[in-house]
Amino acid sequence: MYNNTRRVSTKAAAISTTADDVPSESKDKERAGKDMWSSMLDSVASGKRLPEKSVIVLGGTSDSQRELLDSIFSRSPNARRPQDRNTNKLPPIANQFALGYTYHDVLDAEQEDVLARLSFYLLTDPSPSFAALLKPLLNPQTIPHVLVVILLDWARPWIFLRQLRDWVGMLRPLLASLDFDAKEVMEENMSTWRNRWRGGEMSFGGGGGFVPEHQISIPLGPGEWDEALGIPLCVVCQNADQIDLLDKEHGWGEEDFDYVLQSLRTVLLKHGGSLIYTPSAGSTALQQLLFASLGIPSLFKDNLKHNVIDRDKVVVPPSWDSWGKIRILREGFDVEGVSAGWSGELRDSEVAYRDGSSEGSDVSPVENGLEEDHDRPNGVIALYENTIRDPQRDGALAAIALSQDQNEKIEVKGLGTQEFLAQQAELLERTKIEEGGGEDKKDIPSEPSRRVDYDALTSQGDSGVKEENRVNEHIGPVQFNMGGIQVDADDMLKRLKDREANRTPEPETAPVPSSEGKTQNEALATFFAGLMKRGNNSSNNSPK
Repeated sequence: MYNNTRRVSTKAAAISTTADDVPSESKDKERAGKDMWSSMLDSVASGKRLPEKSVIVLGGTSDSQRELLDSIFSRSPNARRPQDRNTNKLPPIANQFALGYTYHDVLDAEQEDVLARLSFYLLTDPSPSFAALLKPLLNPQTIPHVLVVILLDWARPWIFLRQLRDWVGMLRPLLASLDFDAKEVMEENMSTWRNRWRGGEMSFGGGGGFVPEHQISIPLGPGEWDEALGIPLCVVCQNADQIDLLDKEHGWGEEDFDYVLQSLRTVLLKHGGSLIYTPSAGSTALQQLLFASLGIPSLFKDNLKHNVIDRDKVVVPPSWDSWGKIRILREGFDVEGVSAGWSGELRDSEVAYRDGSSEGSDVSPVENGLEEDHDRPNGVIALYENTIRDPQRDGALAAIALSQDQNEKIEVKGLGTQEFLAQQAELLERTKIEEGGGEDKKDIPSEPSRRVDYDALTSQGDSGVKEENRVNEHIGPVQFNMGGIQVDADDMLKRLKDREANRTPEPETAPVPSSEGKTQNEALATFFAGLMKRGNNSSNNSPK
């Protein structure tokens, strides 16, 4: 009896154990299925996630920034336009105030898939108050995907180095104020950036960027990467068409253009930056350089090549340059002095920036005069601006020097109000005396004697005619209104006299004298002569 009971209990336990195991196995399979689908969905989502790239555009004006964006937004020559896509629609650009923004989707050659989305942050003023707007854009997640672009304009090449110093002087304190994690990412980013561009011939790879054909680690040369910012830098010199204008109208020579190029290359070599000249119509080389710097796959069949020979099509890729290549362009350039002097200019700029920031200044260093206070007398910028001079400023200085040689005073001291009025009164008095034939104003006859009798003047011969002409010229023609018609008294009197002189008396109709012993024509002549006298009186009595 005991054995049967034990056998039944054992079977019941086995059945219960089997029943408990079945749901657990099904749960594990269901969990595994969910994990598999989750991993697949995550992998698909990560594959479809767009790479986010940021471009910080510094310098220029709102119009020049729009020209840069138009060059970047222009279609690749190898791209094929689809018929079902409106490619002419561009995103809006907001860059009128403070920090501007816009975006751009980089499409593949078929214009179907989006390769990356570029976010552009635009700033035109290097004032300390605007630097805080850039700080949220720089964090450990975004720093590896950020490119800084500084705009220069060939319309004013004599301030190239000054503008570069102002912008770099604003970026260095900003990057130094980031947290420890961001600084570590910047160091890794610069190390990767420096190794990516060095060694061998530069060519585009499928993953974007320049890929060296021979993986050779080349040590850094003198003056290379010793002032790295922590973020890739690209300098774009716009309006390269102005180069021909400077050559033709202002007499610039090849040595002037070479000096500008050598100075820019020496400065950018210290920051590991790239340089490109772009015309007003844009350039496809700008797209190639920016996309390669951001690691975007290439849309161009041809590789981007360096160019330092054509003065209006210069392209200097990152880490391609060296002191030896800069010296080859033109002998006599002090590359060592410019490189060492630029570090001193940056230190002075940081001092000026901290002073302006601590004072809460809302204007840029160019506007508040900080660059004038902190310029070194024999610094790089002073040497550059003495060599590359503003033609308009030189013309003004030449005029001043010529006037000083001729003992002519350019400066005019303003007179007081009373002194000025006294001089004008004396001038008017002198003018009236000259117009009056040398007579003093005090000798002018009184009012009754200034009335001129026309008959008396005509009877005095030539002297009377001259006097009449002088008086008529002084008072002008005498006119009056008769029935709404303007009548010239002089003209009417002359006509009456001519009519009287040309008339022949008729014996049968002899004129009958009037009660005053005058004919009708004489009465009219007397009437118009009286009007002339009355006009003389009114003009003499009118205030001058």
